[in-house]
Amino acid sequence: MTTAADHGDTPRTGAQQSDVPPHRYTGARANDIEVAWQQRWADEGTFDAPNPTGPLAEGFDRVAIRPQAFVMDMFPYPSGAGLHVGHPLGFIGTDVYSRYRRMRGDNVLHTMGFDAFGLPAEQFAVETGQHPRVTTEANMRTYLRQLRRLGLGHDERRRFATIDPDYYRWTQWIFLQIFNAWYDVDQDKARPVADLIAELDAGERRPNEGTNPFGRDWAELSTLERREVVDNHRLAYRTESMVNWAPGLGTVLSNEEVTADGRSERGNFPVFRRPLPQWMMRITAYADRLVRDLDHIDWPEKVRTMQRNWIGRSTGAHVRFATAHAGDIEIFTTRPDTLFGTTYMVLAPEHPMVGALTTESWPEGTRDAWTGGAATPTEAVAAYRLAASRRSELDRQAGDKAKTGVFTGSFAVNPVTGGTVPVFVADYVLMGYGTGAIMAVPGQDERDWEFAEAYELPIVRTVRPSDGFEEAGGKAFTGDGPAINSTNDSISLDGLGIAEAKATTIAWLEAEGRGRGAVTYRLRDWLFSRQRYWGEPFPIVYDETGLPVAVPDSMLPVVLPETDDFSPKAFAPDDVESTPEPPLGRLADWVEVELDLGDGPKKYRRETNTMPNWAGSCWYELRYLDPTNAERLVDPAIERYWMGPNADRPLGGVDLYVGGVEHAVLHLLYARFWHKVLFDLGHLSSSEPFHRLVNQGMLQLPAYTNADGFYVPAAEVVEEDGAFRHDGVEVRQEFGKIGKSLKNVVNPDQFVAEYGADTFRLFEMFSGPLEQSRPWDAKAIVGPFRLLQRLWRVVVDEDSGAVHVADVAVPDELDRLLHKTIRAVREGYETLRFNTSIARITELNNAITVAYPDGGAPRAVAEALVLMTAPLAPHVAEELWAKLGHGSSLAWAQFPVADEALLVDDTVQIPVQIKGKVRAVVAVPADADADAMEAAARADGKIAAELEGREVRRVIAVPGRLVNFVV
Repeated sequence: MTTAADHGDTPRTGAQQSDVPPHRYTGARANDIEVAWQQRWADEGTFDAPNPTGPLAEGFDRVAIRPQAFVMDMFPYPSGAGLHVGHPLGFIGTDVYSRYRRMRGDNVLHTMGFDAFGLPAEQFAVETGQHPRVTTEANMRTYLRQLRRLGLGHDERRRFATIDPDYYRWTQWIFLQIFNAWYDVDQDKARPVADLIAELDAGERRPNEGTNPFGRDWAELSTLERREVVDNHRLAYRTESMVNWAPGLGTVLSNEEVTADGRSERGNFPVFRRPLPQWMMRITAYADRLVRDLDHIDWPEKVRTMQRNWIGRSTGAHVRFATAHAGDIEIFTTRPDTLFGTTYMVLAPEHPMVGALTTESWPEGTRDAWTGGAATPTEAVAAYRLAASRRSELDRQAGDKAKTGVFTGSFAVNPVTGGTVPVFVADYVLMGYGTGAIMAVPGQDERDWEFAEAYELPIVRTVRPSDGFEEAGGKAFTGDGPAINSTNDSISLDGLGIAEAKATTIAWLEAEGRGRGAVTYRLRDWLFSRQRYWGEPFPIVYDETGLPVAVPDSMLPVVLPETDDFSPKAFAPDDVESTPEPPLGRLADWVEVELDLGDGPKKYRRETNTMPNWAGSCWYELRYLDPTNAERLVDPAIERYWMGPNADRPLGGVDLYVGGVEHAVLHLLYARFWHKVLFDLGHLSSSEPFHRLVNQGMLQLPAYTNADGFYVPAAEVVEEDGAFRHDGVEVRQEFGKIGKSLKNVVNPDQFVAEYGADTFRLFEMFSGPLEQSRPWDAKAIVGPFRLLQRLWRVVVDEDSGAVHVADVAVPDELDRLLHKTIRAVREGYETLRFNTSIARITELNNAITVAYPDGGAPRAVAEALVLMTAPLAPHVAEELWAKLGHGSSLAWAQFPVADEALLVDDTVQIPVQIKGKVRAVVAVPADADADAMEAAARADGKIAAELEGREVRRVIAVPGRLVNFVV
């Protein structure tokens, strides 16, 4: 039988010892085998998964009756360094599982593309002048070489990158679906904006609360005013939003890019919090559904908890506090029962009412502590807002920082007491949470207590503390207890528990017109703009009114224009009032454009922000299904086939999605949001993108820091006299995730070159369950290599190269071990406990080697062993399968099935106890009853000696379990 690899007898690397058999499985032979089989798989399209219809439907007839399985890895970003040994852990895991499912009888879709837009490539372009596409595509070629060399069985026809215009054409199309949709609360779903307009025109609907700033009915609004009202309903909308603005970099930064002291991580420039026009996604409309549907998908509980906490659903009340000259201040509180304890109010520095509330002079009796040392409230508030803009949100919320603030000069009226309370500006309140204003109840809130003490403000308890709380020095009481000090002429909460007091207060607020019960969320709408070049252009233009207009589908994609100038415009580091000028804004010929959008040719201005790198990864699972479709996002029949709801996945979605827990919140939340919008609009049958989620563990390696706390290259550290040194200087060892930041990256290529990809695959899978983090110990790779060498010897004579299995019956004892191994190996593959499968394969392999040291193992056992090993070490398995006389790839061969009759032992080992302590183990027939078990136990010499001369008061014999003599 001709195999895929035509081997020479001499390894290509390492010294060849004269006593090494010429046909031994070596690292060099493994490399030859693997490269040859990888080419054959590519030539034959071995892993091509047929679709039920469309261009990729060839071969569907042969899989039509099979179940289908869609297995995915999280999108990799192609960094310049290529893969390190930690990356393939999940990639190999999904490949093993996919290969097993295919051999189990499924039509398996498994592929991989690249999340290729993003900041790293753009930063490199700014530093070097090289276009980010050039570096990104070079990085992808490196990744593809490494992925192929690992033997990953991907359907390469479905591969793409987010930077491909054919791909981001549909990213832009999805954005327009969201832009052209609004959320109908009554139907609890997104609907087309065209439906909203039709219902408004017909008088069947009034604009949603807060969307009509004009104070007139829809019929009385001008065309321009109607456009603004409709834009205020859209799921994708443009508004002023608080952002982290770094003038010295000329760009807005994410919270993760800002240090705790309010400076940019890159360049150490000051960062200011200020409002700027940004595109937003109304993800908050889906908050309840995003929480509710977590109960119907198979995700780790810790991830579901993280998502619930991030969404942060809270029940409480909106309460309005009247002011003398600036209208009502509205707050949201989860504790309306504590309203009687409100002794002051706080607004975030960015709150839009701060200006109106700030008076020109200090009211009589203003304490010096409230003024910030300024002559007027105007000066005090202006100085405080500027200082606050320099602090990051993380720093502002730090519990160990003293609370600061200034008085606005205004007072508000407490709606339940009728008394006035001073209104402060303080940066421990954030505009992004609640309404950006709070009622301060120092008796029941630790932050408010700290502020009240610092600013000499009254403290009124509204919940009776537990006994001994105040005597022990307790301050703010946040526990449960009966209400106190909470009575006015029309309501009394005193004595009520928290829940009852809340309900009573809300009813009173609603009856008095001073508030309403409400549900709110920690989740904020998704800021969707980036002042970058290397991202998807928005399919949006602006007309002469300055309002956004969608580009029609026929004009998609809006292609990212070429430029050599990738840097945002930088300003003086402290120029707070500067405005971002994205790189695209400098391309006048691209920005200013004449288009005919249905009203004849007109001049428009393109949006110059780009989408965030999250955009492309929000929907890529859908493009894998139908990657060549130029007419629609995905053919409905294809989406239903691979992702539609069924008994196993009631909301539909990918069968298995594997990726790091670091994406447990944002990526998954954003992808779920986009998917639900598309479901609501009728484009999908599934309402969740990923049914089963598994977070693979991390490989951990030593990392080393010097005296200054900076990491040094781990590869350059040596151990001397029990200490670790870098360039002769002692460094400190720690363990952490493998990565560039810790400078402990290990490239897998060196291990593949020395031992082969199959050994590397076994090594990574044997080191622990897929979800478990584990240390990387390179020395242990020899064990999996020796396992494959023993597997090779079961089939191949190392001296002659001939196959030396025998067409003979399998001995009973070995046959039982074989079928027990099959059952255990299948269970390991099903549960992603590949390490247990490897352990059982090793046990069977060793048993065969001991029973047949010179070859001649039964063919049935050898072939089953090869098939069971195939998902883990596919190249050597394919080679041995071919040598055993099979002409086609085993990728689609049937995985062995255990014979249930052979899983039952003829005999079982039973522990025999005397007074509860095991004294012997005896073999009895598997169906032995209690009397037979007792007889066998008494017949054992050790037990007989122990019982001699002693009175047996009772015998406990449990069939199949144990015998215990009570003496």
